[in-house]
Amino acid sequence: METNSAFLGVVQSITGRRWVGPDATVERAAMRMAQVTGLPDLVARQLAANGIEAEQAESYLAPKLRDLMPDPSTVTAMDAAADRLVHAVRARQKIAVFGDYDVDGGASVALMSGWLQGLGLTATPYIPDRIDEGYGPNVPAMQALGRDHDLIVCVDCGTLSHEPIAAARAAGADVVIVDHHLPGPTLPDAIVVNPNRADDGSGLGHLCAAGVVFLLLVACNRALRAHDVTGPDLLAMLDLVAVATVADVAPMLGLNRAFVRQGLIVMSRRDRPGMVALADVAGLTAPPTAGDLGFTLGPRINAGGRIGAADLGARLLMTADDHEAHALAERLDVLNRERREIEAAVLDAAIEQIEARPTNGALVWAAGDGWHPGVVGIVASRLKDKFNRPAVVIGLSEAEGKGSGRSVPGIDLGAAVAALTAEGLLGKGGGHKMAAGLSVDPEKVAKAMDGLEAKLAQQGAAPLGPKDLRLLGAIAPAGATPDLVEQLEAAGPFGPANPAPRLGLVDVIPSGLRTVGDGHVQVRFSVAGQPQVSAIGFRAAESDIAKVLEAAANTRRPLHAAGRLEIDDWGGRRKAKLRLEDLAEPT
Repeated sequence: METNSAFLGVVQSITGRRWVGPDATVERAAMRMAQVTGLPDLVARQLAANGIEAEQAESYLAPKLRDLMPDPSTVTAMDAAADRLVHAVRARQKIAVFGDYDVDGGASVALMSGWLQGLGLTATPYIPDRIDEGYGPNVPAMQALGRDHDLIVCVDCGTLSHEPIAAARAAGADVVIVDHHLPGPTLPDAIVVNPNRADDGSGLGHLCAAGVVFLLLVACNRALRAHDVTGPDLLAMLDLVAVATVADVAPMLGLNRAFVRQGLIVMSRRDRPGMVALADVAGLTAPPTAGDLGFTLGPRINAGGRIGAADLGARLLMTADDHEAHALAERLDVLNRERREIEAAVLDAAIEQIEARPTNGALVWAAGDGWHPGVVGIVASRLKDKFNRPAVVIGLSEAEGKGSGRSVPGIDLGAAVAALTAEGLLGKGGGHKMAAGLSVDPEKVAKAMDGLEAKLAQQGAAPLGPKDLRLLGAIAPAGATPDLVEQLEAAGPFGPANPAPRLGLVDVIPSGLRTVGDGHVQVRFSVAGQPQVSAIGFRAAESDIAKVLEAAANTRRPLHAAGRLEIDDWGGRRKAKLRLEDLAEPT
């Protein structure tokens, strides 16, 4: 979607961005698609911008899992893992499930444990404490689990855990690893199912861990049928895969889109007590959307692993008891509010630190004493968005710095961190293209970050400045309707590799400006003689956007506004609302 001229003439918006619209090639393809399919113009533009041909439109808008589901056996070691797990089930062996403390890990633990429970086995779930144990398997925990269990299944972790896996094997347990993180040069002594293995040709490296676990369970159900055993209904568990896929920011392509679409349907049935309780606590009054998974439910599931008891999220997703689900959801909601306060303080300090040094390199980073390791990842994500380049945030103690990084498209942060770890500048490190975790000697932080910046620069990372804002088109306030939102949402779910469509409002007058919630700005936009459309700018109260809105409202000066349309069900009235992202002065 490149164009030589700025959309609506906006060369530099209030946030410093150029607005970019569809180029002529996309416009021509969209026109043909609209003629052939009868789709609305904006929907046709969205599909054309994603490279979808008119003949593919129907299947793209209604992705079917059965059409996109691969043969699990194409993943290296999948059949061996399924055979070992089925043997454990048939022999009624003791099984432990060791998972990460984030949404993907908790959902993967719940998925594996729920499948085993459906076959009459109660697994031992284990989520390590972020502060005391750190990420992934550790020797003491794996030794203890190995002594008491025949099989340990590590989900969303384990690919780099050679010593802990060896400790579990020495204690008497077999180990199966189901992961998606980038491996090192060698693999642990275990059955390792990971589509990012160097010897894996499945092409499924874009799946989150829960997606890989789901494929393993499909293979297991197939293996059980050979023994005349019917496995649990896996389609009913796709709500777990959906929330993990969105929360782990997996590319919203192919199988991932089908997982999320089907998972949202499952979630709308309100069959899982934990999901129901969490949606109720969060104030969701309609069936969750993909956006709700990423911005409302996911952060709450994550809150326990970030600043509270690490296993709260997994327990919420696993429980079948309504009362326990409500109690866990309430606790996670409180922890999420605490997390936001901690995050805001660290973010302010990190920005101040970054802006105090030259920011013309391929990486932005910040490190601070006592910064909570549970928020460094999300702060890194905020910095990545603000500075439009890879970002790393490190919380320091006397003994160690624990950090997390987030990347931009086209830059493999996980590989760079792994290479720096192999060189000895980092104590531990790993991840995937878009995210990575690391530990570092506090005395070596600056040197390590210089080394990381050099590796990222070799990949082409550069100080890009504010990124262009790509818009699908422009509409009048009267055109912002629930029907339009639903038409556009048919091209979703949206996420990496399938960005949500942004639209422009032209020459609109702001009014009714007020600050709500945690520094959000609420406003109404109108054109004379037309219905108004409400908008909300998240965390915009102290920004230039708020200042420009206030000045324009006082003088009734028109502005161009840009953002994403969403459905607002508040108060029982269904209407469209703009998630405001940018403003511009008309030329």
